[in-house]
Amino acid sequence: MALSPRLEFRQAQSLTLTPQLMQSIRLLQLSHLELSTFVDEELLRNPLLEREDGAEPGEASDVPEPQGEVAAYEDTFERSERIGDAESIADGYDTAVENIFPEQGPSEGAAPVSRLDRNGSSEGGEAPDIDQYVASRPLLSDHLMAQANMILRTTADRLIARYLVDSLNEAGYLVADLDAIAEQLGAERADIEAVLEALQGCDPIGVFARSVPECLAIQLRDRDRLDPIMQALLDNLDLLAEHNMVGLMRAIGCDREDLLDMLAELRQLDPKPGLAFDSGPVESVVPDVFVRRGPDGAWQIELNSEVLPRVLVNRVYYASVTKKTRDTAEKSFLSDCLATANWLTKSLDQRAQTILKVAAEIVRQQDGFLVHGIAHLRPMTLRNVAETIDMHESTVSRVTSNKYIATPRGLFEMKYFFTTAIASSDGGSDHSAEAVRHRIRQLIDAEAADGVLSDDTIAAMLKKEQGIDVARRTVAKYREGMNIASSVIRRRQKKNLAQVD
Repeated sequence: MALSPRLEFRQAQSLTLTPQLMQSIRLLQLSHLELSTFVDEELLRNPLLEREDGAEPGEASDVPEPQGEVAAYEDTFERSERIGDAESIADGYDTAVENIFPEQGPSEGAAPVSRLDRNGSSEGGEAPDIDQYVASRPLLSDHLMAQANMILRTTADRLIARYLVDSLNEAGYLVADLDAIAEQLGAERADIEAVLEALQGCDPIGVFARSVPECLAIQLRDRDRLDPIMQALLDNLDLLAEHNMVGLMRAIGCDREDLLDMLAELRQLDPKPGLAFDSGPVESVVPDVFVRRGPDGAWQIELNSEVLPRVLVNRVYYASVTKKTRDTAEKSFLSDCLATANWLTKSLDQRAQTILKVAAEIVRQQDGFLVHGIAHLRPMTLRNVAETIDMHESTVSRVTSNKYIATPRGLFEMKYFFTTAIASSDGGSDHSAEAVRHRIRQLIDAEAADGVLSDDTIAAMLKKEQGIDVARRTVAKYREGMNIASSVIRRRQKKNLAQVD
């Protein structure tokens, strides 16, 4: 058979993700803040998009209509004659000249006045930006360097201080080794220690410590409360962490009353002073969906309209500009803008409907949780919801990411309701892993000092009381995930606490 190039026609089907389809999929997983930023960028980029201000279509506007239509290619001089001066324009809008042309300033004898109504809106109709009145939070590094520049005199010491400040973690602890710093800067260790000792007196008290006992000691020294017995307590914090109160009293040589007084004093200290200057953005959690009990007892599901960006396509402007546009490139640009605007409005509506559909299914399946609490939380997976509402599992995963739902039980992320199932030993319905964790915590909180429950005992009680077939290692995994100590440590803690009390 001879090998030679040739042309062949083949017919095949394939699924192709267009850029707009990929963008629509990406919109599903955006939070309301990210979506608002995306829409703002599109509004700046696309002249055919505008925000919906709440006015009904066709509603009469308070702005007076122009006296005549101005042609796009009309002579500039002729247009200027028809426009008129500033005073005539201001009279047509029934306002002052400075409100339309602020560069001209107010008239003589008139003082600039800004009045706000009851809602905080100005006379122009726009509310002041609340962010302009929020005080900025200083950075920990800037706060410390401002103090270091005042207490350190030489340039070399300030350079060392700058390096030490940059070596702090978010809690305010010095994580770099002094020998390494001295070698890096080519300085003596004694100079590094001298600068460090001076910086440890900066506000907030406790920064530049290298361990928790040193951080607490700095704060106690500032309060003039670092006596030898308190220092001995700081040297034996490991016994305090183990709740070995008897061994702690024996190690530091004090009685029960003195130990309780010192522990009360330690509770007033801040083991992580640097966190007060956390500069990360504080974002409030805003629900995307509200769930309320209706008058008939059924659940009412409503989208939060405050976080849904509403945009409109200005087709009147498109028709007006297209009619007067002669350049082919401009017509192509306007066509692309119209297609993008139509896609965005359709995608936003589809995103809202998808969120509402998924939320309705979550509420339907978790009715027991909404009525009775976490003990009745049902196991639910993405596949279960996807099959019920006839969507792909990945679509449900994207919809539930970074979305929150407000219920009578509180505000929860949608991902919270998706938990694994634990089989029932009596053949009944499966149990949610979150409900099992909640029951384990209840059993541990209710245990007595002389009746601490082991993981095997907890597993047996779950099987006997509620028919939850769970292994001991699963109980241990859930317990460790909730930061609950083992039965041995809990027994020792409760015993020592009983002896101290």
